[in-house]
Amino acid sequence: MTYAELPAEKKAFIFELDDVLYPKKDYDLQVYYLFATFLEYQEAFPPANDLVAFMKKVYENHGPDRIFDKAREVYAFDEKYRENFQRLHSEAKLPLKLLLYKDVLSLLQDIVVDRKQIFIVTGGNPLQQLNKIKHTEWHGLEQFLKVYFADEIGPKPNPEVLQHLMQENDLQPHDLLIVGSSSTDEIFASTVGIDYLAVAEFIQQ
Repeated sequence: MTYAELPAEKKAFIFELDDVLYPKKDYDLQVYYLFATFLEYQEAFPPANDLVAFMKKVYENHGPDRIFDKAREVYAFDEKYRENFQRLHSEAKLPLKLLLYKDVLSLLQDIVVDRKQIFIVTGGNPLQQLNKIKHTEWHGLEQFLKVYFADEIGPKPNPEVLQHLMQENDLQPHDLLIVGSSSTDEIFASTVGIDYLAVAEFIQQ
């Protein structure tokens, strides 16, 4: 699907951040690299490359839940490093910029050219989500984005952040389209009657 195929009457578009604008794993795997490098510097074991490879394998097979615990079970490093691991998720200075999905970048550029509004409404830890935004290569689009952190108002799929957004920007549900990647995003849109599309519709496989 392309921008030209979207309903012309839409005035604004709402995007989640993770796995919608960019692949979430691109952030998480860099955090794991930084943690592994830090741990090797502090303790000389495990070798950073070994720990990164292990964490990547766990991530790809089981997701990010309990990844610190699983790594600690295998490599027996001190529990005290959990705080460093958690802090890195919110404050990491990434070695590489986060790159937008190519097709989503084209979509955002088309929206801007057509003088429509773009909102990012993202769930999760606001500090962490802000850090991701800071480390994203926006190709100049950042000046056209308005960001709302759902957890500061009401965690998804609580509709409060959408009601706040519409009131603040003088918009109605029929003016908006939400682009997401999860059942939570879909429920989120339906709570106030906003049209929803999965980001997969825009990304060529």
